[in-house]
Amino acid sequence: MLSLVPTPIGNIGDISLRSIELLSEADILLCEDTRVTKKLIHILKERYNTNFNEDQEFISLHSHNEKHFIEKLSPDFFDSNVVYASDAGMPGVSDPGQALVAYCLRENVAFDVLPGANAVLTAFVAAGFEETKMLFLGFLDHKGSSRAAGLQKALHNGFTTVLYESPHRIEKLLLEIKEEESTREIFLAKELTKKYQKYFRGTADEALTHLDGNFRGEWVVVISAAETQADSAISQKDILALDLPKKVQAKLISKITGENTKACYQRLLDL
Repeated sequence: MLSLVPTPIGNIGDISLRSIELLSEADILLCEDTRVTKKLIHILKERYNTNFNEDQEFISLHSHNEKHFIEKLSPDFFDSNVVYASDAGMPGVSDPGQALVAYCLRENVAFDVLPGANAVLTAFVAAGFEETKMLFLGFLDHKGSSRAAGLQKALHNGFTTVLYESPHRIEKLLLEIKEEESTREIFLAKELTKKYQKYFRGTADEALTHLDGNFRGEWVVVISAAETQADSAISQKDILALDLPKKVQAKLISKITGENTKACYQRLLDL
């Protein structure tokens, strides 16, 4: 059987009793990083006086080898008690795990997913935005037209939107939001559940002033939903079917979606 076990995103006290039990009894531990999982197990032994299976096998399973690993699997691998644990948070949410679940479903292998610590939902609730329909986009692409298109999707989808961002690009993201939507309210969560956890809510410009160049740490960015446009009888597909210059098409599409016209035009060129 396979069990997907969430691990704390910062505060070790957030681990559940079920998670400790499954980690301690596992025959095989599939780990995003074996060093991180071994360190977690050491802490659990020390803090909670937990006895672990001394014959546990640790196998590295991360985004770079996941496909190759699964291609070589056979269902009898799961005759053992197998646990997958990501470095922090919920397996399958910006971490490996979904491909393992898909394999189990295809091969009729028994599996279970434990609930637990999750940065997406923690930040979403802490943001206090009243639009409770939520879209999670993870990390935007680093650069280029795909990043611009991703940002437009984040700003103009009608939902409260959650992004992850690294300390190296959080300033860039805030500058991009400031340029596109200077009055849009956002929420920043830094180092969730850790010692230096910080919250901030305001515009991107206010966030830049508040942070004053201190961008260290891992960030979750929650973008408030844009005002919903009235439903249109005409769709983007209808506009693209018209024999019109792309600049004109972009202007029309921006009218019904709220998307930035220049970004929309670039997206049409990339189609």
